[in-house]
Amino acid sequence: MLIIPAIDLLNSNVVRLEKGDMDKFKIYSKDPLSVAKSFEDMGVERLHIVDLDGAKKGSLENFDIIEKIVKNTSLSVDVGGGIRDISRAQRYFDLGVKYVTIGTIAVKDPETTKDILEKYPNSIILGIDARDGFVATDGWYENSNKRAKDLVDDYIGFKVASIIYTDISRDGMLTGINVDATVELSEKSPFPVIASGGLKSEKDIFELEKRSVYGCIVGKAFYEGLIDLKYVMKQIGK
Repeated sequence: MLIIPAIDLLNSNVVRLEKGDMDKFKIYSKDPLSVAKSFEDMGVERLHIVDLDGAKKGSLENFDIIEKIVKNTSLSVDVGGGIRDISRAQRYFDLGVKYVTIGTIAVKDPETTKDILEKYPNSIILGIDARDGFVATDGWYENSNKRAKDLVDDYIGFKVASIIYTDISRDGMLTGINVDATVELSEKSPFPVIASGGLKSEKDIFELEKRSVYGCIVGKAFYEGLIDLKYVMKQIGK
């Protein structure tokens, strides 16, 4: 199973939100590049970056910071937040980003999403952020009437790299991954599913691995010192 640490960027800082609320956040570092390098020093190979400002505004707000991380580390980076057309995806791929995560347009603009998937096969991640079973958009500020599995079904037949599934109600709360919902989606999805939101302990990770989930995003639990990332990677083998 892939273990993928996360850097969430807000006002140029590394933060974690509570339930996706951008008014409720904790700053963990004002130097995102040093955080990325620390992950690299631990032997991490992949990094998940979220431009929270971009997700809210629908633009690439932290592009320069992400550029520094890509250019100054060997990490395989996936980026999400504010990517709402092909040109923005192209900017990140030109930069050297490995994967681009799209969420809002997957719900609101399926035709553009399909164009992006066709242009970048196996390089696009669908970010599915669910609140009360329905997918949220626009930096989690808006709720749609689309369920997670229905959104997955919309893109069957396209070469989606993977899905990042986040239970918003648990994100940043250290209440534990919603394992059952993640596994249910994983079993029904033709694409690999990466769990996100609420991870609180190494036990969560081992449970996900036991149930054959493809990957797991590690955020607040690491920053709060609740998970030994080196130990987990050694046990998982990734």
